[in-house]
Amino acid sequence: MKTDNKLVGTGLLTAIAASLCCITPVLALIAGTSGLASNFSWLEPFRPYFIGLTILVIGFAWYQKLKPQKKIDCKCETTEKTNFMQTKSFLGIITLVAALLLSFPIYAHIFFPKPENKTIITQSSKIQKVEFTIKGMTCSGCEHHIKTEISKLKGIIEVVVSYEKSNAIVKFDNKQTSIAEIEKAINSTGYKSLKSKIIS
Repeated sequence: MKTDNKLVGTGLLTAIAASLCCITPVLALIAGTSGLASNFSWLEPFRPYFIGLTILVIGFAWYQKLKPQKKIDCKCETTEKTNFMQTKSFLGIITLVAALLLSFPIYAHIFFPKPENKTIITQSSKIQKVEFTIKGMTCSGCEHHIKTEISKLKGIIEVVVSYEKSNAIVKFDNKQTSIAEIEKAINSTGYKSLKSKIIS
């Protein structure tokens, strides 16, 4: 029975490790310490291995739980109550929690506030479009975190962030904000703005 508990614990830990790089930006935003968001980005390359290990361990735990038990021919009375942590119900709860953790990057965006665009454009000649190369993004949670911080600045018209391309394309009124201010907002999240390039 102790082996079952170890399997369940291992499965849960690997599920947490697989999603830690995606959960951290949301936790950082809620806690108001957005600079901590990129601390676990180094885990991203190992995510497929953690996912595989989680599925393997939890699958084996279910196999152990569902395989037929050998019956002992004994006439003795058994009044021992099964511990909840050793039941199928508990294993079902752990499986559900692991599935939610593993799929977190898919629904992470719902935890980020929708940026409100209150920009009043003073002159169309002052509108600039700049591409920022960003280091450290690993999932859509990172994208939303950076987008949220940039959108807080005055003069931001449009923000498109892509973790796959490692960039952010920002359209803004350069009379109300600057490239340096946008870089500062990106860096405040814990991710690093490496370079910027004016598109138009």
